[in-house]
Amino acid sequence: MKNRIRLLHVPSGSEAEDLLRGIGVEPYGIASMAPKMRHCNVLIEGLTPKVANIIKQEMLSQGGDAAVARGTVDCSVKRTDVLIMGTVKQLLRFADKLALQPFGLKDVSSDIRELLANAGWREYVLKTPRREIRLTGRTLVMGVINMTPDSFSDGGMIADARQGLRQAVRLIGEGADILDVGGESSRPGAGPVPLKEELRRVIPLIRLITAETDVPVSIDTVKAEVARRAVEAGAEIVNDITALRGDRQMARVVAAAGVPVVLMHMRGTPRTMQKGDLRYRSLLGEILHFLDERIGKAVSAGVSRDRIVVDPGIGFGKSVEDNLRLIRHLGEFKGLGCPVCVGVSRKHFTGKITGVEKPSERVEGTAAAVTAAILNGADIVRVHDVGIMKRVAAMADAVRGGR
Repeated sequence: MKNRIRLLHVPSGSEAEDLLRGIGVEPYGIASMAPKMRHCNVLIEGLTPKVANIIKQEMLSQGGDAAVARGTVDCSVKRTDVLIMGTVKQLLRFADKLALQPFGLKDVSSDIRELLANAGWREYVLKTPRREIRLTGRTLVMGVINMTPDSFSDGGMIADARQGLRQAVRLIGEGADILDVGGESSRPGAGPVPLKEELRRVIPLIRLITAETDVPVSIDTVKAEVARRAVEAGAEIVNDITALRGDRQMARVVAAAGVPVVLMHMRGTPRTMQKGDLRYRSLLGEILHFLDERIGKAVSAGVSRDRIVVDPGIGFGKSVEDNLRLIRHLGEFKGLGCPVCVGVSRKHFTGKITGVEKPSERVEGTAAAVTAAILNGADIVRVHDVGIMKRVAAMADAVRGGR
């Protein structure tokens, strides 16, 4: 090539603004042109041909496009997904026009505006009863403390609260930002633990950790009573793998306590999640819809939206390829408007790909998965090997930039 020319990759609004600023564009010009530099693809599933045809025509009128199924134009199909393609500016103008249309398109307009607003939101603050946890500038590392005899990776390693405290102090020394304490295994095939036994395992440890350290503790439980007692003992976050479905009282407990909650996607239960047919009609679509619905349920129960974290549930009712796809497309979860927590540490799919059978030796696979997750939008990574993954996260954050 005779000139210094290159194809630009502009993944975020901040990078678009930096490029324009570097050229010397005036501030008003930056505000006007940055949305034109970012191309977006928005998928809407299951629309009627009548609605899809209106969307396609309106998007074409804005200089963008929309892909629909064969048979949509003559309405010979009952339903079609619609892939809308355009710049942020085109999509915003398109949303304005849709708001004036019938057939439920006003709701589509509102959804598009909310999606674009959420995708552009990069700074989150989780308020707990004791502090504000800022998720900006770097990825937070959540260290795992399993008070269980049967966890897939480290079951039986901690026998009592004093041993658990020593583990907590070690993880804090390695840089843990949050400690996630659990007393019931969620490995594939695991059964439930009686309430009394789970309380015996976790409450004394949480009391010790919160009395002797100042790192926020998360309680990993599906039982409302365990969550309530854990918060009383000093826990500041509830991590519920059932997304408030496992115990009807959980949402009420979380709302009353005023603590952040992690809502995770899981199909089935730990005992059944990896059995039978693992196929999804639309992996991302189903999980995003599920989490959006659970966010709505939590908010309806009194949980503040800015205290909600989402987790796609990697390894929970998913195949190896499903897990990889979730990591590759993690950025889509930003459209929910909540911080994203990801747990890939030592999981089966990392061993399957790298050929490592023993969970405690799946460090390289975990490091690669953590890096990919951060580059694709993770705000919190839940890990066993805190010291190593803290350094991995620091490097991934530096590469990602713009945080």
